[in-house]
Amino acid sequence: MTQQARQAVTAPPKHAVIVAHPDADSFALSVARTYCDAVAARGQVAVLRDLYRLDFDPVLKASERLPAEPFVPAPDVAAELDVIAGSSAFVFIYPLWFGTPPAILKGYVERVLGAGFSHQTSVSHRHRPTHPLLGGKHLLSFSSSGSTEKWVADQGVSQALATIFDGYLARAFWMDTPEHIHFGSVREGLAEIDASAHLVEVRRQAELMCDRVAPKRHGVRTE
Repeated sequence: MTQQARQAVTAPPKHAVIVAHPDADSFALSVARTYCDAVAARGQVAVLRDLYRLDFDPVLKASERLPAEPFVPAPDVAAELDVIAGSSAFVFIYPLWFGTPPAILKGYVERVLGAGFSHQTSVSHRHRPTHPLLGGKHLLSFSSSGSTEKWVADQGVSQALATIFDGYLARAFWMDTPEHIHFGSVREGLAEIDASAHLVEVRRQAELMCDRVAPKRHGVRTE
């Protein structure tokens, strides 16, 4: 086994944690920090991408939508791709605004995760190809709303997100089966006991993801 391959086997799994909320003291940021802490406690690596604090530009440029060959990403996108490269799990954390994720997160998907990617590529292969960044990786989302979980579900929002956001991204980028956790009734004055219970669930989900992405040591040859 080469030194590079050996490093790939021994390097701890990496989680790209992408959070979209303008308030640094928001519930969403608490979820992000809790997830990252749980990952670190398991000896894995969490890379937090706090889009608002990064002042991320979500506006897709014409040159990015129809890239020339070879594709050269904009400097901010190239830097972001370097940070999240090698991640085994991609974790979205965001509030629901008017039934959808914030625009800054959609822009991150378009400019970073979709960098140099053509939709025709995703539908023109008979056999499942591999996306260089996302192929075979795990997608986990945590969303929250001021409305109850039942109300969100009754409006069709839960199903819509599962179909046209989580599911679509997983299919288009050839990711593993996506999972989505939604916390309802998250608003100003959220009781501490309720917030704590939600964060317990976040830790549990983080630990489950750590188990999923942990390297399988059996059968690995080291010579």
